[in-house]
Parts: sequence; structure tokens; C-alpha cells
Amino acid sequence: MTAFETQRRPVPRADGGELDTALAFLAFARECVLKKTEDLTEEQLRRVLVPTGTNLLGLVQHLTDGERYWFGHHVAGLAEHRDVDFAMAVPDDVPAHRVLAAYRQACADSDAIVRAVADPARPTATAVDGEPRSLRWVLAHMTGETTRHAGHADILREQIDGTTGR
Repeated sequence: MTAFETQRRPVPRADGGELDTALAFLAFARECVLKKTEDLTEEQLRRVLVPTGTNLLGLVQHLTDGERYWFGHHVAGLAEHRDVDFAMAVPDDVPAHRVLAAYRQACADSDAIVRAVADPARPTATAVDGEPRSLRWVLAHMTGETTRHAGHADILREQIDGTTGR
């Protein structure tokens, strides 16, 4: 660990079973995203630093939609999460604390869905591109997506105030 990695934490050591291990790594990736928002102002969370318009708050909103869509709609079959837009633009009248709370709640809801299903091999309630996938596939997909966006968040945070680390 270098002196610059002020937010570095070790990866999970969970290895007690497929579901527990998968959830531990997904939780770690989620924590990495949220950690990048800590101690920042509303302006810093919304600050655009790349040509695509991506900002930390928008990444969190996008990941909230992903949690609801993949676990809520596909795994649990909840129709209310079928039509999310995965937008990264957070309206000015939506405060950051509400976006962050919504992500935390979506993650908790997803974990409850996963625990209720309990079987990584169980097919999704709603097909993915016309075919059912397993809970295992959804967990792997969401871990990959969350980890990818955690990397984006890491770069954005470093540009904002120099804070680094996973």
C-alpha cells in the first residue's frame, strides 16, 4: 500500500460457500463505490470531470437502477423494476443524500432477494434476452458491473481531491 491509497481495504476472505462468497464480493464492490462519495460536498458529487458527463452521484444512481433491474425485475420478477433507464444524470432537485440512501436500500433489497432465492442455480423469474439465467449469472454480472463502476468512481474521486484506494 502506498501513502496515496488512503481508502484501501482488504478484499473479503469469505469462502464458506458459493452464495456467501458471491455476496461478500458484491458487498465489497458496493462499499468501494460508496466509499468514493464519503466526505464530499453536493457540488463535488455532481462534478463532471469527463466528456461523457459521468459524475460520482450519477454512477450511484445508475448502479441503483442496476440493482433494482437485475435483482428486483429479473431475479424476483417484480414488474415495477422492469423499466429503469439507467440514467447517470441526477436532477438538481434530488439531493445527494437521497440518491445514496436509495442505493443502500436497493442493495439491501437485492441481498434479501438473493437470500430468499438461496440457490445460485435457480433460474431467474424473468428471462434475460429471451432465456432464463441463473441467480449465479446475475450475481456475477452485477459484481462485474459494480466493480467496473467502482473503478470509474476511483478515478473521479482522485480527480476531485486526490483520494485513492479501493
